Amino acid sequence: MARSNEDLRRKARSDYVFRRFTQATIAAAYGISEATVGRWKKAAKAQGDDWDKSRTAHVIAGEGVEAVVSSVVEDFMMQAQSILDEIKGGDHSVKEKVAMLVSLSDAMTKMAASAKRFAPRVSELGVAQDVMSKLLDFVRDEFPMHAAAILEVIEPFGEHLAEIYTS
Repeated sequence: MARSNEDLRRKARSDYVFRRFTQATIAAAYGISEATVGRWKKAAKAQGDDWDKSRTAHVIAGEGVEAVVSSVVEDFMMQAQSILDEIKGGDHSVKEKVAMLVSLSDAMTKMAASAKRFAPRVSELGVAQDVMSKLLDFVRDEFPMHAAAILEVIEPFGEHLAEIYTS
């Protein structure tokens, strides 16, 4: 590896671990492909330098476990939002959409329970997610004819919850 390329890899690692940049942000900042950053991470891990573990250790040392848990919950909520977008815009039957919502609700409940064990500060988010889960179950069981309406409400409500509990 050329010296400048090694320096670039070292800077990328530093940005990933210490500044918590995403691979996409690093790629854009240095004018390289995201795949290159991914290859660097993979090669480093094979040599015993796991960028993800280093990043987590740095966050825990500097900000504590709650910061890590909050970051994981935030990432989960972004994924949940993507799933909600697919449910709303995808070509699925109402029955499939309700099943997807129930599955997402279950995952959210489990995420909240795990987060609560590691960081009590996020327990409010857990309560909110539990309420969302119970609402989805209730509508599915008692008012299946309103499944389409609940889909219309859940997306902006999920965004609202994310704003309240992750900011």
